[in-house]
Amino acid sequence: MENFTAILVDDEISNLKGLQLKIEKLFPDIKITGAFQKPEVAIERIAELKPNILFLDIQMPRMNGFELLSKLKAVDFQVIFVTAYSDYAIAAFKQNAVDYILKPIENDHLKTAIDKAIEVLKQKNKIESNEKLVNVLTQCLSKNNKIIVPTSLGVSFIPQEEVMHLEGFGGYTKIHLVEKKTIISSYNIGKFEKLLDATFFKCHKSHIINLEKVRHFEKEGYIVLDNHYRVPISKTNKKAFLGLFN
Repeated sequence: MENFTAILVDDEISNLKGLQLKIEKLFPDIKITGAFQKPEVAIERIAELKPNILFLDIQMPRMNGFELLSKLKAVDFQVIFVTAYSDYAIAAFKQNAVDYILKPIENDHLKTAIDKAIEVLKQKNKIESNEKLVNVLTQCLSKNNKIIVPTSLGVSFIPQEEVMHLEGFGGYTKIHLVEKKTIISSYNIGKFEKLLDATFFKCHKSHIINLEKVRHFEKEGYIVLDNHYRVPISKTNKKAFLGLFN
């Protein structure tokens, strides 16, 4: 098992100690880096310690668990709510919690919640590792004029001259190739914007074009490519686009 860190927040010291003992017994590889009774203190320490998992009580004086989360600049960890009220479950899931545990805490429920959180963390680490690999491959293959495209089936290596334009939709990216072929990538268009070189231009929040494939510019707000596909260009990008050809 990979090593993960956790922070516990509950206004009652007995609850903190009880939960900590259970976690240490069931998951000895999880390192508890902090246990806090005061939400205000917890907010500062969470930002500093950057835990993988946060066990968060909902009912606390001065500030409840939802309010605590709303005051954090980033919630880039898994949240498991701890509550004595099952009515909070629906609200917890709306806050993107991995799970919630009812007090008094039962070992089986705790184990299920932590297992789920760990699985999400492993997948996140896997995605980050894949992104690093893609960046390395991009640098290595840039001399060969190829674009690295992560897909649901693996990774495709596409010659730059075969790419007409990229279109973002629903968190994915559709790569439009010559001869009207397309590839769907699991990366959003923002990721490709960082990977592509100066041959490509982001003309719209959802479109990146290959400048070598531009055939015509229409004043009403479209760029026509070699395959006669009309790609929209935003007003804010028109000036920058036309400046490329001056």
